Amino acid sequence: MPDDFERMWADLAPVGRSSASGGYFRQPFLSAEVELRAWFAEQAAARDLTLTTDPVGNMAAWWRPAGVSGPGVLTGSHLDSVLDGGAYDGPLGVVSALAAVDVLRARGFVPSRPLGVSVFVEEEGSRFGLACLGSRLASGALAWSDALALADRDGVSLESALDRSGLGGPSYEPWDLASTISCFVELHVEQGRDLVDRGAAVGVGSGIWPHGRYRFDFTGVADHAGTTRMEDRADPMLTYAMTALAANKQARLGGGRATFGRIDVAPNGTNAIPSRVSAWLDARCDSEAALSSLVEEVTRMATERAGRDGTALAVTAESVSPAVGFDPALAAALAADHEEGDWPVIPTAAGHDAGILSVAGVPTAMLFVRNPTGVSHSPDEHASTPDCLVGVSALADVLERLAR
Repeated sequence: MPDDFERMWADLAPVGRSSASGGYFRQPFLSAEVELRAWFAEQAAARDLTLTTDPVGNMAAWWRPAGVSGPGVLTGSHLDSVLDGGAYDGPLGVVSALAAVDVLRARGFVPSRPLGVSVFVEEEGSRFGLACLGSRLASGALAWSDALALADRDGVSLESALDRSGLGGPSYEPWDLASTISCFVELHVEQGRDLVDRGAAVGVGSGIWPHGRYRFDFTGVADHAGTTRMEDRADPMLTYAMTALAANKQARLGGGRATFGRIDVAPNGTNAIPSRVSAWLDARCDSEAALSSLVEEVTRMATERAGRDGTALAVTAESVSPAVGFDPALAAALAADHEEGDWPVIPTAAGHDAGILSVAGVPTAMLFVRNPTGVSHSPDEHASTPDCLVGVSALADVLERLAR
């Protein structure tokens, strides 16, 4: 018998969890994530779902009753995490999708089109640096050769990681979205407090803010921390520090988001002035014009500061995702006419595989489950079990509407 939601959630709880912080380390093709993907395969088999796996490890488990064919309804999310992340971001959507299949079967519902549960690889970009890697490949937004050239912080290439996992190959054929998927629905824990403020357990997504990841490489001159006079230094750490403060100020002024959450310093010695500081900016705004303006202004201020510090700056856009507006008619239809009233329709500033598929032309919707603190990408990320079960029921209702 398949496990129910609470049993599945309990089974996943210890996988990849740090005993020190309580956070999760579920990076692609490493032990914890491999264990989770094996668990998903077991759950698919327990439900007699037909499992397919592509060369990068994306999985889809299909419920195809006899005589049912054509483009299907796809749901699901991802199982990987950010470094030291929370339990809910990603896995909640996968576990809820499996549980929703169980709810539909308990109702006696038989879909008139295929119904699939998906797991996309490397949604967070926490190992190979490119968010939504799996869905970008599946949708044809990323070339296989470009993907294989990616490497993690230890210099391990994606090609090598796939080979060690028994995946990969000389080529990759993107999913034929037009013939295999009629729509995609992703359930996700809310990464904010909108639903808390509205007093609602679930909501429907209206769209995703445009966002990007930019690498700022500051270079200077390595020297002795004790013998080099302050006025004689070309210290890239000072240029970086001013840039981080400038990004914070500009984001606040414009209502956007700007975060330097990762840096790499060389030679990284306590008693040495750095020769290089590489820092990654995560920037998000409510429009593409606002995002471009924010990044340009931060770059301008950083460049001017570099001139005063005697350092140099190079900025590289590693990934930029456009604004995504989910199908408004679909969102409105899914949000309306429920026993508890219409569900709220809300935007999100977080990126998701749903956004990649939407840009690729797939009619897409998102459901969000209330997060009592709004905290995400942290060990403190949380959603209550009653709200999660409401989310399962809500997802089942949505899938029943779409798969009739």
